[in-house]
Amino acid sequence: MLLPRKLLPWPRPRGSRGQTLTRRLFGASYLSQPDDDDDPPFTRIPSNLPRPLALSPLPPKPKAQATKIIPDEPARSDLPFDFRYSYSETDLSWRPIGFREPTRFSPFGPGRLDRPWDGVAARVDGEVRAGDARVSNREEVLGEALSEAEVAELVERYRHSDCSRQINMGKGGVTHNMLDDIHNHWRRAEAVRIKCLGVATLDMDNICFHLEDKTGGKIIYRSINILILYRGRNYDPKQRPVIPLMLWKPLAPIYPRVVQNVAEGLTFEQTKEMRNRGLNSLPLMKLTRNGVYVNVVERVREAFKTLEVVRLDCSHTGTSDCKKIGVKLRDLVPCVPILFKDEQIILWRGKLDQEDSVS
Repeated sequence: MLLPRKLLPWPRPRGSRGQTLTRRLFGASYLSQPDDDDDPPFTRIPSNLPRPLALSPLPPKPKAQATKIIPDEPARSDLPFDFRYSYSETDLSWRPIGFREPTRFSPFGPGRLDRPWDGVAARVDGEVRAGDARVSNREEVLGEALSEAEVAELVERYRHSDCSRQINMGKGGVTHNMLDDIHNHWRRAEAVRIKCLGVATLDMDNICFHLEDKTGGKIIYRSINILILYRGRNYDPKQRPVIPLMLWKPLAPIYPRVVQNVAEGLTFEQTKEMRNRGLNSLPLMKLTRNGVYVNVVERVREAFKTLEVVRLDCSHTGTSDCKKIGVKLRDLVPCVPILFKDEQIILWRGKLDQEDSVS
């Protein structure tokens, strides 16, 4: 009869007698050199985990202070002229007949300027106006006139298209916030390059006048629509004037109609005939959006020597720019706009005097 075999324990290697006594007294886990066969396949987790170090609490973050919408004191500027959105594209003789937004909303922000806003401009106080003192101060800042060599050096430095000191002027012309941009460039540069585009280029003389009058600088270079504005020999950035910024563009006021149903000096039938003749004629020029219109006034004047009605094709400029071009041509040529239709401008030269007709 076969007896079942009894499994015997795996024989363990016996160590020295000293190691055996040490295991019995302290346990095998405290030996510095344990046996290889007693090494488990996984790391043992000690029963008493080390206590984590107490981290010092982080200081509380300071709360962001909300910016004040209304400052403690309104800004005060010593500039002796009325603050407008655009200085070159508005005429002081124009009187609005209405407003598209309440006049109590100033584009400078509530309580940020000590000048009241009337819907068109922030009028200057009578105490600030000082014509002679302003002219003398401007002459002191400009200092001695530049020599031809100095002008040539500045022009060569700033006239190129890759100049970093450049300001682009759009259809708004010389705007109020542009004055602050010019003074910011003058902090690190003697001059600034201004590239003019859009409706404002119809009258470059007006742009040059307002740039020199409002900033106190001097135009030292003018080529078609490129200007270089010099700050002056004695210009000090720390003494620059205070120019409060406009926070948004105010809506344009409502002005009387430019085109009347019946042109002055004509009957209704004659006006209708002039409009049809202009629509059926060839366009004198085709204007592009934000283009350079420097030679438009001269071209229209030359055309009126032989033609009575002129048509300008503004199909790519937009309705707003089309009307602005007609208004500026009315004052610069001068002429009479008789029709704005489908972005086409029909201009009538007006009635000639008897002396001109006889000659």
